[in-house]
Amino acid sequence: MLFVWHGSVLPEILPRLMVLLLLSGLIVFFRGQLFDYKISLNPAPFTIIGIALAIFLGFRNNASYDRFWEGRKLWGALLIDARSLVRQALTMSGLPPESERVAYFIRLLIAFTYALKHQLRRTNPAPDLERLLPPDLAKAVQQAKFKPIRLLSEMGLWVQRLKTEGYLDSITQAAIDQNLNKLSEIVGGCERIASTPIPYTYSVLLHRTVYIYCFLLPFGLVDSIGWMTPIMTVFVGYTFIALDAIVAEIEEPFGEEPNDLALNTISQTVETSLLEMIGQEAPVFPKSKKSFLAD
Repeated sequence: MLFVWHGSVLPEILPRLMVLLLLSGLIVFFRGQLFDYKISLNPAPFTIIGIALAIFLGFRNNASYDRFWEGRKLWGALLIDARSLVRQALTMSGLPPESERVAYFIRLLIAFTYALKHQLRRTNPAPDLERLLPPDLAKAVQQAKFKPIRLLSEMGLWVQRLKTEGYLDSITQAAIDQNLNKLSEIVGGCERIASTPIPYTYSVLLHRTVYIYCFLLPFGLVDSIGWMTPIMTVFVGYTFIALDAIVAEIEEPFGEEPNDLALNTISQTVETSLLEMIGQEAPVFPKSKKSFLAD
């Protein structure tokens, strides 16, 4: 773990640490003097500020991880609810498992998953929609602003048609509709996370405090530890700056950074699982070369 590079925030913060190392070396060289003025600091105030800074970083880390974990729970619930809907379509509709109508409903569910992923990441959903949906429907969904909701409406119409044709009774229709409502709640929960970042003032205050602390720290250490000042300053700076970078990365859990949620992998899991339920083979997906968290 000491030498892990891929998936670490070290490549991102390394230039900042090098600047901190260079600054600390200059301060040691000039013995803590700036323009012939001795900046007399001692480690005591840095101890007090460091404790307060650690508490504040811990608060922001907890807030960011709550967002990350809530996003993971929502996507886990999506897989569960999608499997429940397929089971209901297979066992309650009276349609044979090999029926094209069942397969169409499953493609709608899979397309819904990919559409939600692309909406959260602001990427182009066209390739996945064209692969899974009839051309007319794929075109109509692409024109919608909220594509997952458009697909939910299509699934609701599918259920309504089965009810009209006598395949479903009112109780079964209500049971399926309940799971469709859960999918709608998942979309709303993901949209809430994506559209409501942690207040910007927290980020500004934390960044300013971390960097002022790190750049002043060498003046407080140079008289007590001498040439070890650059090493200790970079070590302390790595701790605070790295945690700040990690927090900034996971507070937006639906992105494509190494430690964000693996939405590609989860979407592919949904597709594979649903197709297996009707005895169809899933497409072969390329293996990820990113970190163990990302896709």
